Amino acid sequence: MHIIFYTKSGCPWCDEVRTLLESKGVAFEERECRNSKENYNELVKKSGQTLTPTLDIDGEIIADTDVSAVAEYFQKKGISGF
Repeated sequence: MHIIFYTKSGCPWCDEVRTLLESKGVAFEERECRNSKENYNELVKKSGQTLTPTLDIDGEIIADTDVSAVAEYFQKKGISGF
């Protein structure tokens, strides 16, 4: 599973999702969008919006999400520990 995690510095929802993923041992590649026009443009292109946290999980986009929605996603996929 390859996860790209789009964040913005100072975003409390991003911090919560990051903490959840790290606590569950889920590997991800973080792309900060506030200070990177390239990452920001990629976020918009993939998700059609500008809000974070947004996850790209093997090409499936979970846009403008939160901890409960991320946990629910992994539960539905049958990933243990969520």
